Amino acid sequence: MASRRKGRILAFQALYSWDAVKVPVRELLQFSWAGEKSVLLDKGISDFSRLLTLGTIENIETVDSMIRAHLENWDISRLNRVDLAILRMSVYTLMFQTDIAPSITINEAIGISKEFGAEDSYRFVNGVLDSIRRALEEKPCPKD
Repeated sequence: MASRRKGRILAFQALYSWDAVKVPVRELLQFSWAGEKSVLLDKGISDFSRLLTLGTIENIETVDSMIRAHLENWDISRLNRVDLAILRMSVYTLMFQTDIAPSITINEAIGISKEFGAEDSYRFVNGVLDSIRRALEEKPCPKD
């Protein structure tokens, strides 16, 4: 599903912009900051990206708490923003989009971190997400 991959990349970029440049959520969800690429988005891609972006932001405290609990010898404030945006989007998906297989979420996060992250980002992202996946399998996230 190439469109889902594009949607995840756009959501990751939106979350990065939200964190790094403090782009307002309303502007983020229009994807106007993406330039000409946003004109080429089909509705499925933009809807999926909006769902990931808004869902992550609305649940940021829960998502960040889960990330903090699975960082070994790291503080969340020390993470580079690319890795943090990828982790946030992926942890939101693992916790709240249970219709998406965890292996797909983790594989997509690894691919995005290989493309946009530092040289070893994908290893770090994989380790944190796999730890979270195992924890969620033991004790699923309660739904509202």
